[in-house]
Amino acid sequence: MGRRASSLVEFAVVVPVFFMLIFTIFDLGRLFYVRETLEHAMRQAGRFAVTGNHLTDPQTGNLMTRVDSIIAVAKQAAMGLDITSIEISSVSVGTTVSTGPGRAGGPGDTVTIKMTTTLQMITRMVGRFFKGNGTYKFTVSTVFRNERFAISQTN
Repeated sequence: MGRRASSLVEFAVVVPVFFMLIFTIFDLGRLFYVRETLEHAMRQAGRFAVTGNHLTDPQTGNLMTRVDSIIAVAKQAAMGLDITSIEISSVSVGTTVSTGPGRAGGPGDTVTIKMTTTLQMITRMVGRFFKGNGTYKFTVSTVFRNERFAISQTN
């Protein structure tokens, strides 16, 4: 009877630690997954942005603006993530920064894409390492130089 009781006590002590370790591994895995997925989406959006191409809106059949097309490519590449913000800005050759909607730059301009998302941690112990009640904020950005495309593709 003594051995059974000691085994039960050992089990009761080890199980919470074991599950905490498992959930910590899950949280860290989710952190790496979200970071890599966000970086992939940012790279795909940047690669699309430099071409000067536009996507067609599947609902209306009309061409989307370059900025809307870049955002659509980013969101498609970041499946499963809730991207809270996507900022697109550009620097024209020899001038200052121009930011805001509709500004993905012209031929030869430098375009910057910045994306942000958040991830809520599952485990409180891991969440304590992050400010904001266990929420981690990811921000990634990239800078590309636009290819030489026709000026008519700028919008």
